Parts: sequence; C-alpha cells; structure tokens
Amino acid sequence: MSTENWKESLNIPTKDLRPQTDDIVGSKDETFESFNLKRELLMGLFEAGFEKPSPIQEEAIPVALMGRDILARAKNGTGKTAAFIIPTLEKIKPKVDKIQALILVPTRELALQTAHVVKTFSRHMGLQVMVTTGGTSLKDDIVRLYDPVHILVGSPGRVLDLASRNIAKLDSCQMFVMDEADKMLSPEFQNIVEQILEFLPQSQPGRPNNYQSLLFSATFPRTVKTFMDRHLYKPYEINLMDELTLKGITQYYAFVDEKQKLHCLNTLFSKLQINQAIIFCNSANRVELLAKKITDLDYSCYYSHSKMKQADRNKVFHEFRQGRVRNLVCTDLLTRGIDIQAVNVVINFDFPKTAETYLHRIGRSGRFGHYGLAINLINWNDRFNLYQIEQELGTEIKPIPPKIDESLYVVNEPSAVPRPFKADDRNNNNNQEAFQQQQQIQGQ
Repeated sequence: MSTENWKESLNIPTKDLRPQTDDIVGSKDETFESFNLKRELLMGLFEAGFEKPSPIQEEAIPVALMGRDILARAKNGTGKTAAFIIPTLEKIKPKVDKIQALILVPTRELALQTAHVVKTFSRHMGLQVMVTTGGTSLKDDIVRLYDPVHILVGSPGRVLDLASRNIAKLDSCQMFVMDEADKMLSPEFQNIVEQILEFLPQSQPGRPNNYQSLLFSATFPRTVKTFMDRHLYKPYEINLMDELTLKGITQYYAFVDEKQKLHCLNTLFSKLQINQAIIFCNSANRVELLAKKITDLDYSCYYSHSKMKQADRNKVFHEFRQGRVRNLVCTDLLTRGIDIQAVNVVINFDFPKTAETYLHRIGRSGRFGHYGLAINLINWNDRFNLYQIEQELGTEIKPIPPKIDESLYVVNEPSAVPRPFKADDRNNNNNQEAFQQQQQIQGQ
C-alpha cells in the first residue's frame, strides 16, 4: 500500500456532527498524525472515527511517547482511556511474544470495555490482547496464557493470582497502566497492586524504573500521592480539572418524600425524551425492588449489582450497550469508566453520600462533550449531602423546572444516536455501523 493512498482503503465512519462542549475540543490544533504514530495504529484510530485528539490526549500522548511516567487527572468522559491506550499500543513490539503492557482497572465491566477498545485500535497491528478478571474460569485464563499475549487487561486480584503462579510472566512488561487510579489505590486494592509491581522488571534504588507507569483518574486523594512518591520516577503531572463536572451535563433535583419517589420516576419517564437511562440506587436490594416496579409500570428495564453472577452481569452489560433495553437500574458498580454513548439521562433514585460517587454517577451521561441530564430525587435526609456536594464540586444543582428544554439532552437527528454492536461484527460493518462504533469508543 503506497504512502499516498493508504487512507483510501479505510472504512471511515460518518462524521459526527453533534455539538460538543469546549472541554473536549482540543486547543493545540494537533492531529493524531502529528504524533508520528505507526500507520497501522492510525488506521485503527481513523476507522474508529477519531479525527482530532481531545485536550487530555493532546497533553498525555506526546509525554507518554517520550517514556515519562505520568500522573494525569481529567474529567470523566473526556477521552482518558484513549490517552493511555494509544501510546501503549505505539510501544508494543508485535514480533515479541511476551506480555509487554499491563492495564489494571477496578471492575470487571471496565476491563471488558477497555480490552474492547484496545482490540479496536490495534485491529491492523497483529497484537494479541487478553482480558482477565475474577468471577471467570481461572483454568481458561491459564490455558490462554500458553499462547502469546502482548497486552493484559485485568482486575488486580486475578492478575496477582496468575503472576504468583508464574503463569502470567510480567518480567518483560514495559508499560504499567492504572485507570481509575484513585479506586485502584484505595485500601481494597492498594496492597494487591503493590504486590503485582514486584513481578515487573525491577531497577536499582534511585534510578528510573525498568517499566513506564501511566496513572489516570478524575480524582486523586492522598493515597495516590503516597504511591506516586514510592513507585513513580519523576512523573509528569497533568491536571485538566479546572472544574469537576462535565460542561454538557445539566443537573436538577426534585424534592420528594420516599413514598413518592416511584410516582416521580414514572412522571419523568412519561415526560422526558429518554434514549437510554441509568438509574442508581444505594443497595442491591433496592436495585432489584425498583427494577421490578419499573417493569410493572410497563417500561423495559434491566438491573445489575455486585451480588449477581458474573455471567449474568456480563449479559446485562452487553445487551444494555446494544440498546436492547432502555433503562438500567444499578448500584455504583457501573459508575467508573463505563461508557455507553446512548445514555442521555442519569437518575439518582437514591442520592449518593459523597461528592466522588456523585461525580462518577452523573458522568455516565454527557460523554465526550455531548449533552446529558442528571436528575436527583432528594428527600429531607439528603438535604445536607446536596449542599455539601454542591460545595465540594463547585457546581449548582437546580430545582427541576416544570418543563426541561430538550436541547439540553436530546439529539435532534435520529441517525446521530449511537447503537453499539458486537466487536465480532466490525469487519462486516457498513458506514452507518462504523459511525455507531465511533460513538461507543470516542468517550473512552
């Protein structure tokens, strides 16, 4: 394929003409070609609908390509996932049949999603990508690792298990990536993560690591600073959090008694133009109860929480992404990193207790600079949390008006509404399907 016409053979998706907020549009006039990426990687990016890098991608990709450790903080839905996947893929050597990159994420659903994005970007590169999480067959993972794997995406517990058994050999791993780093360094995971690092190539004290570390998150508590000081070598810090909430998300609250919440939700369903909605509850029991009541009201609804079997969670997650059901009721299981571009409404049926949880919940709408709606059902006991979250996030949650302007969250052109499809079908997609895949991935 000649230098001049290699782009002509690509299946470029239809350009997304939906308006975007200015916290997504890059300001440096960079292009992905200006990063001098491999042609095979550029082909995957262009076929996924990527045209220009977002601000976090403009900042992180060139520094990562230089080999620096990075500690990056940016809002949910601004392109963080692509910001670490692109330089990781650029550094992989396809002819070296060893694990060269490890990407750790806190949840099984996020691991599946991240691995899907890696495979999409690298489809022309001849790389082998494996996803491994708890709740799945350990035997299958062991068998899979007898074949070449270039990039391992997984949750900490299963990765440590495989590394401890000397099945996942990380001694040639040159890239260590943590998404949702604040969660990864919580007491739940930090000890496991630090044990995993012992299996990576070691260096002498006071000298650069023999692997590159990329840490990304929307929030960075003190635990991240402590970890950075111990394990990162002169990291380049990126902070694009001039404000915490996405500009495209309009936030409202409705003050209702607990007994009136279901009636209020029914009213919202009848009045809002919902493409897809995620409804959050604070416990697994309330999730199942609310999902049953929504179904009794004749609205399509699935539910998901951590007490479910992993196979059932995977099925719900997959079918909701495919657009086969309009509403998903869940706990905070799906608050981190999960990107479903068709979601334009998030409803907190139970108001969260912390600003961090609130931030991650409402970030499921308004992905990649598009517009979305967050509605909070508030009772008397939530009033202090409402005020505290507004103060901590520096945002305003307004009383819900009698009529909500549809331009704040509704896509006027139906063809612009994304409908994700199976990764296995991507080789047979037409231009419209490619456009849908573009919307699914660009918010990563």
